[in-house]
Amino acid sequence: MKTRELGSLKVPALGFGAMVLSPGVYGEIDDSRAERALGAALDAGAAHVDTSDAYGADGHNERLVGRVVRGRRDEVVLATKFGLAVPEGEPSRPYPVGFRFGELRVNTEPRMVRRYAERSLRNLDTDVIDLYYAHYIDPGVPIEETVGAMAELVGDGLVKHLGLSNVTAAQLRRAHAVHPVTAVQNEWSMWRPIDPPLLAAASELGVGIVAWSPLGSGFLTGSVQALGEGDFRHNAPRFSAENLAANNDRYAPIRSLAEQLGITPAQLALAWLLHQDDHVVAIPGSRTPAHIEENTDAADIMLHPDTLARIDETLSRFEVTGATLL
Repeated sequence: MKTRELGSLKVPALGFGAMVLSPGVYGEIDDSRAERALGAALDAGAAHVDTSDAYGADGHNERLVGRVVRGRRDEVVLATKFGLAVPEGEPSRPYPVGFRFGELRVNTEPRMVRRYAERSLRNLDTDVIDLYYAHYIDPGVPIEETVGAMAELVGDGLVKHLGLSNVTAAQLRRAHAVHPVTAVQNEWSMWRPIDPPLLAAASELGVGIVAWSPLGSGFLTGSVQALGEGDFRHNAPRFSAENLAANNDRYAPIRSLAEQLGITPAQLALAWLLHQDDHVVAIPGSRTPAHIEENTDAADIMLHPDTLARIDETLSRFEVTGATLL
């Protein structure tokens, strides 16, 4: 697959978001199916695998990723995050979100950072994390202090590159002044634009962008008509029955354009995103090998400037109903 640069780190243009491989995200899934899906992603060239210590119960997602990657470690850029899976007995602070549960609980105190990293290294069965993110910014801890503790991990050889997830332009600048930040991971897709000041700051500082939820939690595939039992998206107002129906109606022109171009709506959404900036990569997740191959093929799709202009004009009239996570 074509590669792109996140700071000094080279990664495939399309990676793999492993969160979907744990139960309770898009409904139930067994480990055997999850491992086959991740193996298919690696075979397709999506060798930038993104996980977190908070995905799945008791480090389930990291441990699953570790098992699959173990025999192919040299070919994989392994990324994980910390700050949400707070150990029992440790304090945490609320981080407001737009989902129905209202808030996450975060702790990125410097004294906790090494503890998180060592736990992730055990779960992943590796001796180094290629890209290590603070998952959310702790409202009770200056970001400079968290990044300072992360920088010690780089100095000790436990982590190669530092990242920040779900940050503002100002937070990125403050963090980057302490230690170079390789990548910022924020939500970015056709139905959730990135904050322009953040994109400008990243460009100025030489920081890459990793787009999470580049398919709008599956909505931009054009195939989500209803949610099954146990699907985490029931927490998202955009996926309520009424809002989902309204959003699908409004998305029809994009689905139609994809059909005219001879590609799928998912491929159009991913190709469009890759055309937005030379230093953006996406990490779609899927449990189905055919869909994974479909997604990775989007890295080779070139969109004409007229097509991009048509998409942007269409999206300017696409008013999404319902809140997203942030």
